[in-house]
Amino acid sequence: METRIGRESLIKYNKAIRDKIPEIIAESGKKYNLKRLDDASFLAELEKKLIEEVNEYGESNDVKELADLLEVIYRISELRGVNSDELNEIRKDKAEKLIKNPIQN
Repeated sequence: METRIGRESLIKYNKAIRDKIPEIIAESGKKYNLKRLDDASFLAELEKKLIEEVNEYGESNDVKELADLLEVIYRISELRGVNSDELNEIRKDKAEKLIKNPIQN
């Protein structure tokens, strides 16, 4: 996304953004260009975003960053055909297997 602050100023963001960000920019009176991605391209960007969010959490240790991580994880999961409930079931199954067989896992 590109955001114009003035006639000459241009800030370019090459990253996935949240749904409401364009509206927030527009409400502030700034102009922007937005590129919509197909699912495959969006998935690639989300995987980059996942690493970014992990790094942000690692730097801050702020639990609020974990919410951002979950949001990205859930969206990646959806794009891979697994909804959040199914993902949680996979997580539970893996945890149960680990408890039953800690050495094999």
